[in-house]
Amino acid sequence: MAAGKLGDLLVKKGVVSREQIAEATAYSRQNRVRLGSALIQLGHVNENVFASFVAKLYGLTAVSLDGLSVSSDILELVPRSLAEKHTLVPISIEGSSLTVAMADPSNVAAVDDIRFLSNMDVVIHIAGENAIISAINRIYGTNDADPGQKIASKFGEGSGPENTGQIEVGKLDEAHEVEGEGIGEKPIIKLINTLFMEAIRRKSSDIHIEPYNEFSRVRFRIDGSLHEVMRIPQAMRTAVPSRIKVMAHLDISEKRLPQDGRIQVKTKRRKIDVRVSTIPTIFGEKVVMRLLDQGESTPSLLGVGFEESQYQAFKLAASQPYGMVLVTGPTGSGKSTTLYAALSELNGPDVNISTVEDPVEYKMAGINQVQMKEGIGLNFASALRSLLRQDPDIIMVGEIRDQETAEIAVKAALTGHMVFSTLHTNDAPSTINRLLHMGLEPFLITAALTLVQAQRLLRINCPNCIQDDNSITPEQLIAAEMPKNWIQTFKAKKGVGCERCGNTGYKGRKGVFEVMPMTEKLRTLVVKKASSDEIKRQAIRDGMITLRQSAMVKLYRGETTFEEVLNNTRPDGDLKS
Repeated sequence: MAAGKLGDLLVKKGVVSREQIAEATAYSRQNRVRLGSALIQLGHVNENVFASFVAKLYGLTAVSLDGLSVSSDILELVPRSLAEKHTLVPISIEGSSLTVAMADPSNVAAVDDIRFLSNMDVVIHIAGENAIISAINRIYGTNDADPGQKIASKFGEGSGPENTGQIEVGKLDEAHEVEGEGIGEKPIIKLINTLFMEAIRRKSSDIHIEPYNEFSRVRFRIDGSLHEVMRIPQAMRTAVPSRIKVMAHLDISEKRLPQDGRIQVKTKRRKIDVRVSTIPTIFGEKVVMRLLDQGESTPSLLGVGFEESQYQAFKLAASQPYGMVLVTGPTGSGKSTTLYAALSELNGPDVNISTVEDPVEYKMAGINQVQMKEGIGLNFASALRSLLRQDPDIIMVGEIRDQETAEIAVKAALTGHMVFSTLHTNDAPSTINRLLHMGLEPFLITAALTLVQAQRLLRINCPNCIQDDNSITPEQLIAAEMPKNWIQTFKAKKGVGCERCGNTGYKGRKGVFEVMPMTEKLRTLVVKKASSDEIKRQAIRDGMITLRQSAMVKLYRGETTFEEVLNNTRPDGDLKS
């Protein structure tokens, strides 16, 4: 409400005189305070009287803050910086509503900030400004003394084995202990170590730390989806990325440019390699950390989720004495896991297997693994050239990123080596056009390429809380291209959420695949530089199961949900046979 209208109402109700309003208006402009604060500071109106008047004016409740006690959980939702900025104090939580006392109920920005920060509805009560300031000093007085400890304790001790001992954090080749006598008691170190331990316990693949105006949001990527786990108060917003940059041996003074680094995290039971990426945003540096668990066992080819016909086709191509197998898909779709599973089956004392990777995600005995170091010129192309002089039988290239790497890989496949690699394409048929656009000749592609596989990862229903899902209609299934003869016997399943799955309804992920062996008809189309649609149409005629069809099989079995199918695969349309 405008100060002029408020003044007129105060005069009309006989609370103050016109002269007192004029004096208070001049005082508020000179001292940059609200009209109500000016009237109170000048002694023209009692604070409690003014609060009661404002409460009646807005149809709200005036409250006394004397002896107010607020739990630490509520104070975490409204940091002190926000309370002081908007002159408000949280009072209580009832259901999904957070009650706060404010001096100025017309402050819409304050209500929006609280609603966004707490993700709750806001109920407003009225209190005097001085009473609110006194309450802030009283209830927040000792609460912010150790924000690192406060945030760390939010997770509790945890139930996993990673939370039972010390954690060591360091660079990949220079691990050093950071939690122990003295240094481990620092709040920022407690916070970072707790984040790592909790991410490991929850089997998170990534940690996102995102700065905003009043706080920093921390999210874990679990089973491919991001989940918010906590919010860091503004007081620690800059300290968190600085600490992570120190551990990754990055330049903490450089906050204008993106930086990349690595950390090694050790617990009593496992070793985690952490890829760190920072980037400047308008509110500070955002940090994303990819966690690569070196303690995990090598995956098996049967366990990644192939259908039987797909497994046999992939295994046949992988066991050839020479050629090239490409696995495609977006970041995080399990490409490296599939290749490691294939190498695990091919690994033996009579085979020389070498890999060039960035980074090395699984450490496998009996395989020579080379880590890329772009800073000294060791990239995929140069490492691949050197490997060809190491008498390899099988070569795995982490990713084909450019024409030079693609040409060397193809030449290796043409000279008696079996080459495995990954590429970023939407599906298997479009991989051919991607190679052509890289500058490879069609005859080289047809001569070298043995098989192309595209894949995605679908979240699997939690076996503990899976139930029938009656919301899916036959019309939706037909539109999603489920075969009509399946629909009569199909029953949709969905996890409703429980403690074991973190109330997500999902537990773990499985792959869906599009396995495309290079047949003679496909090679003919490649030489003619046919479109991706033509290649896909022919591959389907040759027996290829598409990504959508593979996902539909898992949906029919009740392994996943209808939403997961739609979110991770696209329909084949008129391309299907």
